[in-house]
Amino acid sequence: MLFPQIDVNLQSKSYVRMCMEQRIILSQNLNGDLTTAISECEHDRLFVLTDTITAQSCWPRISNYHCLKDAQLITIGATDIHKNLKTLSTVWKSLEEGGATRHSCLINLGGGMVTDLGGFAASTFKRGINFINIPTTLLAMVDASIGGKTGINFNGLKNEIGIFRNSRFVILDTMFLQTLDEPNIRSGYAEMLKHGLISDKQMWAELIDFDLQQPDLLQLSQMVADSIRVKEHIVTEDPTEQDIRKALNFGHTIGHAFETFALQQNHPILHGYAVAYGLLCELYLCAVKAKFPIDRMRQTVSFIKENYGRLDFTCNDYEALINLMHHDKKNTAGSINFTLLHDIGDILINQTVSEKEICETLDFYREN
Repeated sequence: MLFPQIDVNLQSKSYVRMCMEQRIILSQNLNGDLTTAISECEHDRLFVLTDTITAQSCWPRISNYHCLKDAQLITIGATDIHKNLKTLSTVWKSLEEGGATRHSCLINLGGGMVTDLGGFAASTFKRGINFINIPTTLLAMVDASIGGKTGINFNGLKNEIGIFRNSRFVILDTMFLQTLDEPNIRSGYAEMLKHGLISDKQMWAELIDFDLQQPDLLQLSQMVADSIRVKEHIVTEDPTEQDIRKALNFGHTIGHAFETFALQQNHPILHGYAVAYGLLCELYLCAVKAKFPIDRMRQTVSFIKENYGRLDFTCNDYEALINLMHHDKKNTAGSINFTLLHDIGDILINQTVSEKEICETLDFYREN
C-alpha cells in the first residue's frame, strides 16, 4: 500500500485500568492483517457490520477473504440520520438472531457512523464482545475509529448516549480512499486540519497548502499517518477525556451545534463540514480571547471558506444554536466550555465563553 505498516500498541497505565488495549495497524496487507487480528480475538461467531454504501463499495473488496468465509453480514442505513436507538436495536437483534454469544466478534466496516454505532452495539451486547474497526472513510481513519469513543445520537443531540471502549484492533488501508467522493474527502480532511492546529506549525502549513480541490491521494495517505499519530498520542495520555483529550474537541463545540441544527432543519451536513465551520468560528474566539495570531487565523479561515462553502443561518437562529451548545459534554455548571488556542499547538482547555461572545462569533461567521 501507500505507506509502510506501523503497528502502534496503545497500551498504557490508563488503558490497563480500563482493561483495554487497542492496536492500530496501517496496513500493507489487509487480508493478512485482518486474519491475524481475527485469530487474536476470541470468537465463536463472526459478524461484519456495514451500511448500505459500504456494503456496495467496500465489502466486495474483502468478502472473498478466507478469514471472513463464515462471517454474517449486517447492513444498516447510511449517514448520521440512522445513528440512533432504532438502528442500534436492529444491530442487537441481528446479533441475537445470528447466534452471537459473549465470545463472538463484530467487525465494523465503514465510516464514523458505523464504527461509533457498531462499537457501542458490541460494547453493550452481552455486556461486551470483541470488535475490530476497519475505517473506510478519511474521517473514520483519522478520528472516529481511534480512541474508544462509541455511541449514538439521541433526542436530537449528537453522540448523547455512549461509552468509552476500545476496539481490539483498528486496521487502516488507504485503498478505501479510492471509494470516496469529494465531499467525504473534504469531511475527513477537516479533522486533519484540526490535528494540525493543535499540533505544530509545520503540519498546519502542509495542510493549508494542500490542494483539496484536486487531491493527490498518495500525498494524502502519507498525511493520514501523521494525523493518526497526533490523535494516538493524545488519547494515550487521556483516554477518557478528563484533561488534554479535550484538545480534540477544538472546533466541535460550535461545530456539533451546527451539525445538529442542520439535521433539525432537514438539511444534514457531513460531520467534517460542521467541524470546518466550527473551526472558523472558534479560531475567531482564539484571536479575541487568547491572542491567536491574526495572520494564521486569516489563512486558515480563507482555506475553510474556499473548500467548504458555508452554512446558512440568520441571527434569529442564534438562540437555538446556543441552546445546542449548552448540551456539549465539556460543559460544567451551566457554562459553555471551549478548547482554545494561544497559537498553533499551544492549547487552552476549559475556557468559558459567554453567550454574548458566542453571538459575536456567529456574527463574524456570517459577515466573513
